[in-house]
Amino acid sequence: MTTPADASSKSAMRPSAHEQARILAEAIPHLIRYDEETVVIKFGGHAMGDEALADAFAKDIVYLKQSGINPVVVHGGGPQIANMLKKLEISSGFVHGLRVTDKPTVEVVEMVLAGKINKEIVSAINRQGGKAVGISGKDANLMIAKKITEMPDPQSNLMQTVDIGYVGDPVEVNPHIVDVISKSDLIPVIAPVGISRDGDTLNINADTFASALAARMQAKRLLLLTDVAGVLDKDKKLIERLTTEEARALIKEGTISGGMIPKIEGCIEVVEAGVEAVVIIDGRVPHCVLLELFTEHGVGTMVARPDSKRGA
Repeated sequence: MTTPADASSKSAMRPSAHEQARILAEAIPHLIRYDEETVVIKFGGHAMGDEALADAFAKDIVYLKQSGINPVVVHGGGPQIANMLKKLEISSGFVHGLRVTDKPTVEVVEMVLAGKINKEIVSAINRQGGKAVGISGKDANLMIAKKITEMPDPQSNLMQTVDIGYVGDPVEVNPHIVDVISKSDLIPVIAPVGISRDGDTLNINADTFASALAARMQAKRLLLLTDVAGVLDKDKKLIERLTTEEARALIKEGTISGGMIPKIEGCIEVVEAGVEAVVIIDGRVPHCVLLELFTEHGVGTMVARPDSKRGA
């Protein structure tokens, strides 16, 4: 039973009428800009393992769909794959950040990504009132890929031959199945597993998968949820916006370094392929998707064309 004290507490937490009007006034122009647009969202990192953050994410996705936006969710699952491999006593290392994936490992990867995580996210969205459908890159040949056989050396940046097994790089994207789902009242949730032209199942990095899909679909935005605030300057302060030219300059001077380099290089490629902007978002912030799309300042670092504005 709700007590008078409980009611008083809830009333105190509720925004005033003036504050509610301000919030709506800020959000409505963004709702109009994104009406019937496609937004690809890569869901991963800490938020996937935090029940409250996962629920907030699911609510955000449902709200986007109800607002006339077409959200397309691509998810990761590295920690969950690692846990399952450990339980099954299957050893698996990494080469330049990509998991070495032999035949037994790729079977586990597909089982965890497409069979477990995908359905958990689908269920979470459905619990919040949405109608999510889980697929993988193998469905309807959505993501055809080829085995990665060479990668740039982190030190010299020169290409070197590698053998990391069934790990793929997209070569052809056929988004028909995603279009069909998105144009209905359904929400596609996609596991980043692809297929080769020879019929082999290939493990694809979730960022890479989402980037290729966003570029092919000419999405309005690509949002990459991560475990960092975004790109930081030399004083460790968040950089809210970068043009592709500025991003390249920061890589060259060393401000952007380590694992952020391939992520930013991927952002640049997506923007140059026609996506208006890519945003690296701190997935640890509750409702980060809504904050990014429907407020003036957003959350994280946006990499965009020079003529693109936040939220526009």
